Amino acid sequence: MTTAQRAPAGTRARTAGRVRWTIAGVLGVGTFVNYVDRVNLSIAGPEMMREFHLSAAQLGVVSSAFLWTYALLQLPIGSMIDRIGVRWVNRAAAALWAVASFLTAASGGLGLLLASRLVLGFGEAPTIPAGWKAIGQWFPRHERGRATAVFDGCAKISNVIGIPVMAFLVTAFSWHAAFLFTGALSLVYLAVWWLLYLTPKQALARGRLSEAEYAYLREGGADDEDAPAPSSLTGLGNLLRRRKTWGLALGYASYTYAYYVLLTWLPGYLEKQFGVNLLAGGFYTMIPWLVAVLAQFLVGGVVMDRLIARSGNETRARRLVLVTSMLVSLAVAGAAYAGSITVALVFLSIGAAGLAVSVPAGSSIVAVIAPEGTSGTLGGLVNFIANLIGIAAPIVTGAVVDLTGSFSGAFLLTGAVLLAGIFCYTAVLGRIERIPSS
Repeated sequence: MTTAQRAPAGTRARTAGRVRWTIAGVLGVGTFVNYVDRVNLSIAGPEMMREFHLSAAQLGVVSSAFLWTYALLQLPIGSMIDRIGVRWVNRAAAALWAVASFLTAASGGLGLLLASRLVLGFGEAPTIPAGWKAIGQWFPRHERGRATAVFDGCAKISNVIGIPVMAFLVTAFSWHAAFLFTGALSLVYLAVWWLLYLTPKQALARGRLSEAEYAYLREGGADDEDAPAPSSLTGLGNLLRRRKTWGLALGYASYTYAYYVLLTWLPGYLEKQFGVNLLAGGFYTMIPWLVAVLAQFLVGGVVMDRLIARSGNETRARRLVLVTSMLVSLAVAGAAYAGSITVALVFLSIGAAGLAVSVPAGSSIVAVIAPEGTSGTLGGLVNFIANLIGIAAPIVTGAVVDLTGSFSGAFLLTGAVLLAGIFCYTAVLGRIERIPSS
């Protein structure tokens, strides 16, 4: 689509309606709850280690346990989303989030703790591919940067808000309180999703979406929700043979690895390296994630969409934002040499901002390059490969800390993984255009 074609679309956007942004908000609230469910363990972890006599490596295994089922289910769940639809799959998923949190609160040892995290991985498996598919259906191509920034930015907001709330609950009550809270929060979101989420055609038929806004979505390149999905094996086989699939998946995997290092170990790093207590560490941890949220909305959302609209070249605009943000994310390695908590937070904030900006630039590519009817399958495949590598992050970091007594080696390793991701996003991915159907 040319710049000339986009200009009137921008004018129509102001008169067509804004139901699509309500849907983006619903998706964003889901990722907020989803990631609070993940971050609670990083806050409660030190108390659990003392109560259950766990080593750092054992806590790393517990932290990554939900990724085992989460990653393994990405391939089948992507195809299921393409066939059943986002609406019903996410209803079942949100119910499982609550079950997992309540099971964790009831844990009395390592066994049930591991089992509850496996259930959490099962329930959270659809979140990312379902969100990417919903954005593809609900947003024209030139608005997907902002939509994805809302969707993923709320995951970072969960760290800004969720970490201090979890720290307060653990400090004031016990680690059990943190998981009871997230279980209740999941039930509230289940009700919100059940009542509010519809596909564009369902919303149009029920009078919730105007004809003008529906036309605006279709003219802007929103995915056809009725596009026939190929058989699971045919669609998956076609994607696995494509270099673009591997470039996108491995590039996104480097982000996933770095993100899980920060998500699972940042409070522990601040406590071990600088001796801050749990409550203070929770508030210090807010700083990098707050910077990340602001950078993601402004650069990964607004700036990237404007670059695409003005240049008319999606490949150049997305790659410029993507590669620049990944280079900035290398700052996380600087935490290896930080001599004070202030210097550490500066490096971590810059690195977290780079990671956050890379997400809308990278993940919005899924709906752009996926063959018709397979965005859920491609999203599941990308998330599967990314999380196979992400599984290693908490375990490797914990093992390095046990071996060396320091986080320096873990942060340097994270920098090396990000360099590999930059290569995959550029040399391997190539031009950002739709993959031919099988």
